Amino acid sequence: MSPPDLAALIAPWLDRWRLTPDGAPFATRTSILAPVVHAGAPAMLKIATAAEERRGADLMVWYDGDAAARVLAGEGDALLLERATGSANLKALAHRDDDQATDIICGVVAKLHRNRAASPPRTLIPLSEWFRSLIIAAQRGGRLFAAALSCAEALLAHQRDVVPLHGDIHHGNILDADSRGWLAIDPKGLIGERAFDYANLFCNPDAEVALKPDRLERQLARVAGAARLDGDRLRKWVFAYAGLSAAWALEEGEDPELALALARRLAENRAG
Repeated sequence: MSPPDLAALIAPWLDRWRLTPDGAPFATRTSILAPVVHAGAPAMLKIATAAEERRGADLMVWYDGDAAARVLAGEGDALLLERATGSANLKALAHRDDDQATDIICGVVAKLHRNRAASPPRTLIPLSEWFRSLIIAAQRGGRLFAAALSCAEALLAHQRDVVPLHGDIHHGNILDADSRGWLAIDPKGLIGERAFDYANLFCNPDAEVALKPDRLERQLARVAGAARLDGDRLRKWVFAYAGLSAAWALEEGEDPELALALARRLAENRAG
């Protein structure tokens, strides 16, 4: 969408919630976002354009600001969120100190998985539905996709520690909010085994970090220890997720090589 189109879409919400623009609106694959000021404080207006963002909005309300950006207002497809304005950046930190970045992310995820007084949103979808793209990729051929699907199906058939899942934990979705600490944004609204929420860390923040020769084994041990997860089961979730990530990349016309390279390393380690 062009900037004028975006401006027209956000205009009713600026009036409704008395918001002042604080930057140009922009569109992602699943939403329209606009930095704004609300009651004198920085905020982010988000308008969902996909079902996963609508489910995510329900989950953000359920988090109630605990390790996630606060929801300041919500109606229909629109959500007004606390905007994190801290200067720290987990992707940059991972290039300097990957272990520290991982520890921060694990701490946030553990808080997101905590029990809450309110019942989880009814809109959450089963984790198994998230793997449809891997089924398609496996059907089209390729041993690696087939092996990842087989691994995923075994895990999904006997899930442990089932909780509401963020569904897209990575370095860019956990932001520095100064005195509020590190806050998660952009959940996808799933429910399933909690170990899944840690799997995407291994494909991130980029190939330079993710594919370092010693990174995989070190981070598997670190995440398993920090999250109190069975190391072998975590390894299987990472393998299943790497296959899924590669399948998504192919669907969207993007380069799947990072995820495939990680999956190959995991497959080789399993074979050995």
